[in-house]
Amino acid sequence: MSEKWQIGPFSKIDNSNPIVIPSSKGVFYCPLRHKNIRWEIKDVFNPAAISKGGKIFLIYRAQDSIGKPGGTSRLGIATSIDGVHFIRNRQPIFFPANDTMKKYEWEGGCEDPRIITDSSGSYLMTYTAYDGKIARLAIARSKDLLHWTKLGLAFGAAEKGKYCNTWSKSGSIVCKLVGGDFIAQKIHNKYWMYWGDDSLKVANSIDLINWNPLKNEKGKYVIIAAPRKGRFDSRLCEPGPPAILTKRGILLLYNGMNLDKSGDPNLAPGTYSGGQAFMDINNPTRVLERLDAPFIKPDKPYEMTGQVKRVCFIEGLVAVNKTWLLYYGTADSKIAVAIADKDDVLEKTSF
Repeated sequence: MSEKWQIGPFSKIDNSNPIVIPSSKGVFYCPLRHKNIRWEIKDVFNPAAISKGGKIFLIYRAQDSIGKPGGTSRLGIATSIDGVHFIRNRQPIFFPANDTMKKYEWEGGCEDPRIITDSSGSYLMTYTAYDGKIARLAIARSKDLLHWTKLGLAFGAAEKGKYCNTWSKSGSIVCKLVGGDFIAQKIHNKYWMYWGDDSLKVANSIDLINWNPLKNEKGKYVIIAAPRKGRFDSRLCEPGPPAILTKRGILLLYNGMNLDKSGDPNLAPGTYSGGQAFMDINNPTRVLERLDAPFIKPDKPYEMTGQVKRVCFIEGLVAVNKTWLLYYGTADSKIAVAIADKDDVLEKTSF
């Protein structure tokens, strides 16, 4: 492809980053521990982002310092007018409770949300339900971003429950950008989702709730993009924000991890950075282009040191006026934002 397809370049908003940090102010009565806990005192990271009514909402992962392993995760919400300065709720909006998902969420928690809008105007969230041993991709729905209904495991009904106890996470649903809304869009009468945390896999659905992972003729998962030797994504590839259906293809921002010995020599082993891939508009499993180098990588103190060293983990993207705002977790400890001009790709990312 001769024309530019990727978005960016992105610039980190250095004078404000990190924009959300751990806090001891939020106190929450946990229905499973039966006591008040400081639910976001340890780390905050990996946010989804939504633009609504002239404001930007972050739904972010927060960890306490109690649960195993490493603290139980819950989802909090923060609101901003300018996309940089946020006011957060003192209470989490999504968390493990005495419900049908408890066995999948306790006591690891609810992790790493991605949020889109469906055709009815409801919000649909993919998230990771983690019991401390197995991560499972799950689905929830909301009308207002504050009150959520858990809808179960994304692959729970596929092949008679075959995947209920298999590892899955990181669901990025293909959407079209309408104004500032990312609205789920069908291709060939089905919704599509990129998922996985070792390589980029694909699934489809007719209702956005029950998903079927695609398999090849050998019964193995269809992998559209695998780790590459000598590149920033030599260890793993993991979806980032919701994928964008453009006039010429599907744009996916994703996370790559660098391998110890055979990865990108310009990045330290274990580094998480951001990449971009472009898929065929008529065949979501076919990659047309893929960046060879990361478009965002850790180089700030708050990205280099934390719960996990050297991490920029991209997960939230919003379109505001003529700019992109990209929200990402730093060192699995804090949240930061980067900005890019949207003018040069506006024609390619709108219908």
